[in-house]
Amino acid sequence: MPHQHWQTEPEEHDFPAAMNYLSLIIGDDVANDVVSELRIKPTVVYMAKDLLRASRLSLLGKDNKHVAGDLRKVEKGEHLSPVLLVRGEAITNMPLVVADGYHRICASYWIDENADIPCRLATWPR
Repeated sequence: MPHQHWQTEPEEHDFPAAMNYLSLIIGDDVANDVVSELRIKPTVVYMAKDLLRASRLSLLGKDNKHVAGDLRKVEKGEHLSPVLLVRGEAITNMPLVVADGYHRICASYWIDENADIPCRLATWPR
């Protein structure tokens, strides 16, 4: 499979998906602020293995429906959308939050755990 399998910019539908998830854990107003920040942040890169460790999320199997779908996309030469993240906080023991793109992170890990994944990274509003 190709090592480079990422778009440079998130797809528009990723932002409402992040809003839906974040509103469940932080409420609509704060989620809206975070998603607004994600829209304007520059794209940065982190390795799949580091994103999983920082988020404390488990690696989903290749047989997971969504991971398998992303792996098929990459096999066909399609590029995946960058992931949307909210920075964790070590002092409060809060992990990195994957607002959108968990399955894409897992798919990329199965391709190459050391590959760089494009991300947009926001911080919690103060």
